[in-house]
Amino acid sequence: MATNKKAPSTDGAGSVLSSMAGPSETTPPQSLGSSNEAADTLLRKVAASQALSDAMPANPNVAGQYGDAARTPLEGVHVDATDPAATGSTTGETVASPKLGAGKPQLGANANNLPLDRVRADDSGCVLTTNHGVPVGDNQNSLKAGLRGHTLLEDFILREKITHFDHERIPERVVHARGSAAHGYFECYQEQSDLTRASLFSKAGKRTPVFVRFSTVAGERGSTDTARDVRGFAVKFYTDEGNWDLVGNNIPVFFIQDAIKFPDLVHAVKPEPNNGIPQAASAHDTFWDFASLMPEISHMLMWVMSDRAIPRSYRTMQGFGVHTFRLVNAAGQSVFCKFHWTPAAGTHSLVWDEAVKISGADSDFHRRDLWEAIEAGEYPEWELGFQVFTEEQAEAFEFDVLDATKLIPEEVIPLIPVGKMVLNRNPDNFFAETEQVAFCTAHLVPGIDFTNDPLLQGRIHSYVDTQLTRLGGPNFHEIPINSSVAQVHNNQRDGMHRQAINRGRVAYEPNSLAGGAPFQAGERGFNSFPQPTEGDKVRGKAEKFAEHFGQARQFFISQTPVEQDHIVNAFRFELTKVQTVAIRVRIVSMLRNVDEMLAQRLADGLGLALPPAMPRMAIVPVPDYPAAPSLSLTFRPGKTGIHTRRVAILVAPGSDAVQVRNIYASLLADGAVPRLVASQLGRVDTTAGAPLAVEVTLEAGPSVLFDAVVIPDGEAAAERLAMDANALDFVRQQFRHCKPMLVSDAGKGLLDKAGVPTTLPDGSPDPAIIIAAAGDVKAVAAFKKALAAHREFARETDPPRV
Repeated sequence: MATNKKAPSTDGAGSVLSSMAGPSETTPPQSLGSSNEAADTLLRKVAASQALSDAMPANPNVAGQYGDAARTPLEGVHVDATDPAATGSTTGETVASPKLGAGKPQLGANANNLPLDRVRADDSGCVLTTNHGVPVGDNQNSLKAGLRGHTLLEDFILREKITHFDHERIPERVVHARGSAAHGYFECYQEQSDLTRASLFSKAGKRTPVFVRFSTVAGERGSTDTARDVRGFAVKFYTDEGNWDLVGNNIPVFFIQDAIKFPDLVHAVKPEPNNGIPQAASAHDTFWDFASLMPEISHMLMWVMSDRAIPRSYRTMQGFGVHTFRLVNAAGQSVFCKFHWTPAAGTHSLVWDEAVKISGADSDFHRRDLWEAIEAGEYPEWELGFQVFTEEQAEAFEFDVLDATKLIPEEVIPLIPVGKMVLNRNPDNFFAETEQVAFCTAHLVPGIDFTNDPLLQGRIHSYVDTQLTRLGGPNFHEIPINSSVAQVHNNQRDGMHRQAINRGRVAYEPNSLAGGAPFQAGERGFNSFPQPTEGDKVRGKAEKFAEHFGQARQFFISQTPVEQDHIVNAFRFELTKVQTVAIRVRIVSMLRNVDEMLAQRLADGLGLALPPAMPRMAIVPVPDYPAAPSLSLTFRPGKTGIHTRRVAILVAPGSDAVQVRNIYASLLADGAVPRLVASQLGRVDTTAGAPLAVEVTLEAGPSVLFDAVVIPDGEAAAERLAMDANALDFVRQQFRHCKPMLVSDAGKGLLDKAGVPTTLPDGSPDPAIIIAAAGDVKAVAAFKKALAAHREFARETDPPRV
């Protein structure tokens, strides 16, 4: 039957239903000849895609890629799609299912870049399954041919479980293998737009999520926390313009000047290849052989032989970006900058004898300390400071700011406080977060840029290259802990362990089929600072790099006498363990260029005649820098008082329970962590008050795990403890390590039995040993004051008196 209704045109419908070639006309058909929903969507998709491409007849930005015009990058050409189907991969993207999702494409969104909630898993109340979701009926027995028969190859549950177990380990980091980490935030104090366009510094009060990892350098993943070593201090800022990794250390300088020497340094300090000894230590021939032939190391040696290398806690370490970086503002103006982290808890360290004993008592000492503090709400805090200077100022320095073995004292360039960092959440899973986090010096954001520091330039490559091996390929950025909170949109595809399922058919730029997206950001994006370059290709260093001893000397004379003693003792210990005498002699000869007294004391300690000074580079004189108080640990006592300080209260049958409980409560109220320590667990009867419940034994909780000790009143208790060698060792070690002691009445008998003097070497009273009558409130206050000061180093002698 004839009809006047005009049928929709189907011209070209076959080409739409195909995936190759098509007519010359760009006008799509009006119908595909059927009325199903998928066909209608396909037609819409093709029409919208063609219109999107038609809207971009050429790329007008090409001319801007050449000559002076290229100095100001343009935003990429892009066109918005009139229909979301235009950029889709498939017409079926609106199909919903529990696996596919809601069937509502999130345009301009990458679901990988969302909070970690998206990947957190919990098994509460759930049945056990395989990795593919199949419920497991029996997790106790493998499948056998009879109760005593062969295990069957078809047992896919057994094979999956064992295979996964066999592959649960990934290669450890070559350096910084031993580490601990936590989540937190950085809060900007005030806008810093005059210095940098980096978004995390754009306004007062702005908070940026961070993940921070602390680590040792030389030891393997299972090594001890308290080895003498540099500590890594790596901060990943999840900014709204991408991730910025400030990958630094707790020491502001480094061993070498050029990255090409880094493999040599690490090979020298790692266990010797013939016997795999020693683990996590620098006290051996190969390290000191290398050091004695590399005078540029002298400054770093002073820091590593100082107490900086045996911190009391990660929470009491400074952090440094080490290198000189650039800050760039929105106007393209640049200044140099060094980054400093200052702990609110102050800078405090262990003493060497204590550090050695902690390694045996609790090799996880630093890891446990960080975890416990955060769990208790004692959130570690640091202040970030900029050390800002111009290129003109840099030229006037007697050293080269591109030399990573040099620093700028705060007395010369003061710090500008710009914000605080607070760590307020421990990881949910050590492997998934702490072990898989990937830091890289190449991860910058707009407003921060590199300098030509030759050590930094090598690190830019090294970190990325390392992650490719450790984390299985180029998609390590998609591991949840590494993914940014800023959306990721680019044309990188595929590779091992790819997570993102990219929508659409376009994976190149420029394009018109996706409307030009993703398009370059132009001036809004990261653009390297246009630093002029001149000079010939050459392997060498600038003349100012040749001076190695001025700042090493400055560091040494900036230390207190006690800190200087510790440096001498550390050199003596390390070099005593070196077998090759010539190496010892070379180190002493090198140190004569640093400080004559240091070299002479070290020679005496090693039984050596003082050798001639190592020849210096005549090309550059050694500057006579003044002492810089900011280089001493004592410069930053902290502002957190006795918070988190661990205090042992020694108890035994006959202790005064009333006094014990009063002191316990008083310490607890001020943020300290008191614990009742005794010869064995259980309850002890007391002279006054209810029995006391012992919290930890002298065996499990030796002296080195505590910051101070209280010996309460009770004659019978003091006599009982005086018969326990562990208790006698406890108070001797507390004395030897210069820790505060509060002793009440009869408790003094324990000190006497242990041979612990209550006076300093000069005969004056020891201010950190408080002898008090029971109920003396002022004594507790004096004890807290001594505890806040950390140690009484005036007590220390070499060799120790007790």
